[in-house]
Amino acid sequence: MNGERRKFTREGEERRRDALIAAALELIAEGGPAAATVRAIAERAGVTPGLIRHYFRTKEDLTRSAYRAVMERMNTANAAVLETAPPTPEARLAAFVAASLRPPVLDPAATGLWAGFIHLVRRDPLMREVHAATYLAYRDQLQALIAALPGARDPAHLRRLAIACNGVIDGLWLEGGALPEAFGPDELATIGVAAVAAILGIDLAAHLPPLPQKDTP
Repeated sequence: MNGERRKFTREGEERRRDALIAAALELIAEGGPAAATVRAIAERAGVTPGLIRHYFRTKEDLTRSAYRAVMERMNTANAAVLETAPPTPEARLAAFVAASLRPPVLDPAATGLWAGFIHLVRRDPLMREVHAATYLAYRDQLQALIAALPGARDPAHLRRLAIACNGVIDGLWLEGGALPEAFGPDELATIGVAAVAAILGIDLAAHLPPLPQKDTP
């Protein structure tokens, strides 16, 4: 019985913490990090400022948690395509790259949040740690997919390839999030897969997964 009560309490605490992060993200999306004051977050979440301090020592601590939530959400959505991707290394890599440049990973709201956070990375060492961890999580996944391709490569070469491919993907992601109306349906995913293929010296065109169809009511 005590174990069930502890589990219930822990789950309730996690939900309240997540609700505070969600409120902070809404405010940051609307007005940048400066808009996410402790008072504004409390009002948006319908709690007292004192409750926020129960979960986060400082506003900066909450901001870092919010940034981590955004980045981990995108990384999780991106990696999810590997669960249903065809088993060949080429198909898995193409699916992963395409997912990076399709919704829900490619999302103007997420790009706006990222832009609001990124200048804090230079000023706050702990925010930089969050950025490094989430960036490396994505890049390491990309590097592992490249390493699975046929052909021997040393770790240093794999690292350079992953950095180069990630740079192309990041650039396209930023362009697509900042000006989505400038690109045709699935144009960025097609370009991204072709660019990664060119960097790696392979052909991935035949492995580009079709754009998922939206459910119709």
